[in-house]
Amino acid sequence: MDDPELDKIRQQRLAQLQSQHGGTGDPSNVRAQEEKMKAMEEAKHSILAQVLSQDARARLNTIKLGKPEKGAMVENMICRMAQTGQVRTKISEKELIDILESVNQQMPKTSSTVKFDRRRAALDSDDDDFQL
Repeated sequence: MDDPELDKIRQQRLAQLQSQHGGTGDPSNVRAQEEKMKAMEEAKHSILAQVLSQDARARLNTIKLGKPEKGAMVENMICRMAQTGQVRTKISEKELIDILESVNQQMPKTSSTVKFDRRRAALDSDDDDFQL
């Protein structure tokens, strides 16, 4: 029932998937990557705590709730600015707003529309005749 050709294809596919996902799937390698990511996140939060005022930090967290990809992009940008020495003092909320406006100008505009389709026969309450 075992086909040697099928086994060969399975081995090739397994090797391909392992190479795409970065290795053999060794548990210690996965654990090391998780620890590295955790350390990077902690370093980022430490930099943001040093560079941003409380109001700016609160605004950035609010942005991350609404648009996570935009919040992460702004966080990374502020971290790079801090590492390259472009930030000399704490960034206030007003300065963060200016940074956000510059980011908004750089991002492509997306327009969304909302279209209402009212079903006149079923939802129209004006034609109801009430007899009391």
